[in-house]
Amino acid sequence: MQRREFLKTSTGAGIAAWTAASAAQVRGANDRLRIGLIGCGGRGTLDARNMRGTLEDIQAVAPGNYHGGNLDPRLKEPRNVEIAAVCDANTAKTGAAKRWAPQATAYDDFRKLLADQSIDAVIIATPDPWHAQMMILACEAGKDVYLEKPVMYRLAEATAMREAVRRTRRIVQIGSQHRSADHIAEAARMVQSGKIGDVKFVRVWNYQIEPAGPPVPDSEPPAGLNWDAWLGPSPKVPFNTSRLYYRAFMDYTNGLISDYGNHRFDSVHQIMGVDKPLKVSSATAMLNRRKAGNIVDFQQATYEYPGFILGYEGSVYNSHGLGGRTEGMRYYNARGTDDRPHGMAFYGTEAALFVDRIGMELYPESRGGGRGGMGRGGPAPAAAAAPPVERMHMNEDEPSALHAKYFVDFVRSRKEPFANIETEVRATAVACMGNVAAWTGRKLTWDDASWQFPGDAEANKYLFREYRKPWDLVKFA
Repeated sequence: MQRREFLKTSTGAGIAAWTAASAAQVRGANDRLRIGLIGCGGRGTLDARNMRGTLEDIQAVAPGNYHGGNLDPRLKEPRNVEIAAVCDANTAKTGAAKRWAPQATAYDDFRKLLADQSIDAVIIATPDPWHAQMMILACEAGKDVYLEKPVMYRLAEATAMREAVRRTRRIVQIGSQHRSADHIAEAARMVQSGKIGDVKFVRVWNYQIEPAGPPVPDSEPPAGLNWDAWLGPSPKVPFNTSRLYYRAFMDYTNGLISDYGNHRFDSVHQIMGVDKPLKVSSATAMLNRRKAGNIVDFQQATYEYPGFILGYEGSVYNSHGLGGRTEGMRYYNARGTDDRPHGMAFYGTEAALFVDRIGMELYPESRGGGRGGMGRGGPAPAAAAAPPVERMHMNEDEPSALHAKYFVDFVRSRKEPFANIETEVRATAVACMGNVAAWTGRKLTWDDASWQFPGDAEANKYLFREYRKPWDLVKFA
């Protein structure tokens, strides 16, 4: 089943019914929305061009949403968006951005862009340690914000970020595009309605080969790169070409569990309707010590939520993930003929539901004879009385283009985004908790009300990393 067929038959995916054509708009469609981009790398470029949303943009950066003219009707709605400013610590990046946004003003310091009163909203697509300060300063400058995930670099930053959004009343949407995927909203309806039975175990996995090469010697930064500004609040280190692929270094990221797990944790929260883990334990392994960077090769984490267990696996030395496929299905980021590198599995008493970014599959539980289905005492009465669950599978388009389009809609209507600061700090927090558990080497208890590990000084020392001067632009208590 494809997305358009699914939308005709589904009544549970409320996202599909909401569009910018809602009568409650505050900013009119004729008002030109001027957006600034901070961080002109690959992801920032994709976000900005998806937000501008011309056919040329979508064909250039989101070909998965353009199948021989079969463009999602929601993406055809007029945007009236201008990418009016671009900013990066590397002038080569702003130069590249000016090629697709020739009218944009180029800045080399994000504070200059924030001071531009003609800019209505900003996209923040920088390394993770910059996220909290930039978002807070953007809100205080009167800008609405599209912030790439993960929301924050350390757990303690979340409180100040949430407070800034509430105080300034800005529209802030996080780049957690699963929230704009119709099939994930439908998966939530299926699970929370009890269609797949009682779910006590959820599995999340991210398997892929990281492109980090062998270490290279330090060198002078290239002309046009302000290395000190690029590092910003992170520790001062000599320039090294490998560090420009910042996802390989824990100084600028929290590893696979944050970069990729963050999306799936958010979807688990949406689908299960529970977003506050109680306990966490984690283990990591570094197998390839001759690569540039220091993210771990493998991480396994276990989270105890009220009512269910979540198991996470992340691997950068193998890309297979879960095996098994359905004929005719497309799988997110699959490279071979059998791999399923990213996904979530919800194991219910009546069925197993497998979900990834572009589709889902429902597998009814076997009730046949033998050790696999009957058990010693035969089927449980509730299982015998339950209506049969039918095998199902479906695909839809990758949701990044739609997610960017929705941000424009939310800015105009002043509605709260699906992927708002309150929901998304919890997804990032899950990733951060997993790392703290690995660093301490033991099971930790989390208290959501105090936003810390109660009575655990060793774990709580990881709640925040001091910002390097002079880039400590926002003070955290």
